[in-house]
Amino acid sequence: TGPAAAEPAAPQQPAAGAGDSARETRIPVRGVRKATAQAMVNSAFTAPQVTEFVTVDVTRTMKLVRELKQDPDMQGLRVNPLLMVAKAFLVSLRRHPEANAAWDEANQEIVLKHYVNLGIAAATPRGLIVPNIKDAQAKTLPELAESLGELVGTAREGKTSPAAMQGGTVTITNVGVFGVDTGTPILNPGESAILAFGQVRQQPWVHKGKVKPRDVTTLALAFDHRLIDGELGSKVLADVAAVLEHPRRLMTWT
Repeated sequence: TGPAAAEPAAPQQPAAGAGDSARETRIPVRGVRKATAQAMVNSAFTAPQVTEFVTVDVTRTMKLVRELKQDPDMQGLRVNPLLMVAKAFLVSLRRHPEANAAWDEANQEIVLKHYVNLGIAAATPRGLIVPNIKDAQAKTLPELAESLGELVGTAREGKTSPAAMQGGTVTITNVGVFGVDTGTPILNPGESAILAFGQVRQQPWVHKGKVKPRDVTTLALAFDHRLIDGELGSKVLADVAAVLEHPRRLMTWT
C-alpha cells in the first residue's frame, strides 16, 4: 500500500491556547483517490519517465475550432481545442506507431499496439479518473468529438464503467482548463505516453517576421524511456505541435 494508507497516528491533542478549534482534519483515503494514489506510486517507481516540452502557435487551430462549430457535420457535438489536440496526437502516433506500445516485464517483451485506446484524464467529484476511447485511431473527427462528449459527460455524472478505464494505451491530460501552462504528468500504468495540454493564451509571437498577438500553448509529453527513446519522443511531440500549428496537415498526413 502507498503512503496514504499508512497506520493512522494517535489523535492530536489541542495545542495550548487553541481552544476548541481543530487545527487538523483527517480524511480517510479510500475509493477512487486511494486507487489513483496507488497507481501513480506504482507508475512513478516502475517506469523510467522522461518529459519533453514544446511551445507552439495554435492560432490556426483556434480559428479552425471556431469554423468547425458552424459546420453542419459537427452540429450538436463537443468541438473544442481538446478535440484538435486528440486528433493531432492520433495523427502523430500513426506516423510513429512504435511509440504506441507496452512493456511486458514478465515476458521481457515490447508489445506494439495496433490500436489506440485514447485516455482522457477527467477530474470528478470522486477524484481523478482516466477513461479511454476505444479504437480512437479509427474514428472520424465527428465520431471522435461524439466519443469525447460522451466520455466527459459520463465521468461528470459518476457513471464511468470499470471497462472504460481499462486497456488504455496513451493519455491526454488537459491542465489548461485550470489556467495552468503545463506540467510534468505521470504515466497511467501500462501506457507508453501521456500528453499534457496547457492553457491557450494570447501572447506576443514572431509571425512572418513581425511580433503579433497569437494564440500560444505549451505541450508536455511524458513517456516510458524503456519504450520510447529521446529521438522518438521528440518526433512524436514535434508532430503534435506541427499539426496544431498548421492543421492542414490533418489532410496531408492522413
